[in-house]
Amino acid sequence: MSFYFLEATAFVKLFAQEPGTAELIGLMEAAEDNRKLISASTPLEVYAVLKRRERAGDISHEDAASALSVLRTESARMVQQPLNPAVIEAARQLLDRSSLRWTEALQLGAALTARDMFQGMEIVFVSASTHLREAAAGEGFTVLNPADAKSEAAKEGVN
Repeated sequence: MSFYFLEATAFVKLFAQEPGTAELIGLMEAAEDNRKLISASTPLEVYAVLKRRERAGDISHEDAASALSVLRTESARMVQQPLNPAVIEAARQLLDRSSLRWTEALQLGAALTARDMFQGMEIVFVSASTHLREAAAGEGFTVLNPADAKSEAAKEGVN
């Protein structure tokens, strides 16, 4: 069984309807909570996305409030990689050798640090960003686009 590191572009799909939402929900329902990983910065990034969409009128105030409530609950259930000096250094090194934006480097740096902590365990890097999935694959991660998560959920035992 795999661990799943959900970066912000994937994690937001659990709270806002987007392509890949249903597939990702299926995968997350099949995975144990202690195998779901996020960066400690991810809930704040998703909060910002939801508030921006609310202000733009893309989602109603009521839907935003509901999504933010679920965000708090679901974030607390995930294993969060703290933003510690190891994560910051991993992100800095990624910025030195790639064209990632700082938020992307922070996400991938957190995943790299988590992989070091969970040595011997497969960590699947889940992202809706093609650019970030390519960078994660270059760092040796198995990558997953949330829109493709249905096939992964089937491997985990979900029909």
